[in-house]
Amino acid sequence: MVIGTMKKRVLVCLTGASGAIYGVRLLRALKEKGHEVHLIVSKWGEETLKYETGLTEKELGKEADFIYGETDLAAGPASGSFLIDAMVVVPCTMKTLAGIAHGYADNLIARAADCSLKERRKLIIVPRESPLNLIHIRNMATVTEAGAIVIPASPAFWAKPKTIEELVDSVVERILSHIGVDQDSAVWTGDD
Repeated sequence: MVIGTMKKRVLVCLTGASGAIYGVRLLRALKEKGHEVHLIVSKWGEETLKYETGLTEKELGKEADFIYGETDLAAGPASGSFLIDAMVVVPCTMKTLAGIAHGYADNLIARAADCSLKERRKLIIVPRESPLNLIHIRNMATVTEAGAIVIPASPAFWAKPKTIEELVDSVVERILSHIGVDQDSAVWTGDD
């Protein structure tokens, strides 16, 4: 199902930045809630995924509804007529951010992001880099001005997380909120 229905169609893209767990947890949260997930994992995203989580692209791909190769510019997400409710690049490398910010659509992730921006669809960028230089900051400003939402992978501590997964999920829940997916977790109320 697509735009305007309860079930969302979401394109999740993992690039080579550290923090592959964010993409894995997002994909699983979306699937658990009954949404349709399309997946792209970049070449270096696959390396990081294997190194940080022990999962291969093929294994993670089995959890998605559809998976596309990073170089397949004939795949559905390369076209503005391919309807999605949201696209999330999580984690997003500074290289991918730069490509999106400057319209350099040399792979399927950057091309799908370009389509999301030109079609005025929700595009969420989750950068995972520190410290940031001025070029990174300007590229984040550029994608924001173009209509994307930048959600840095900065976990919240107000819920007193006890595990890495709880920390990661605080970022995933923020992403889900911006996609328009209901979360099961508590929100900040200011009460203990």
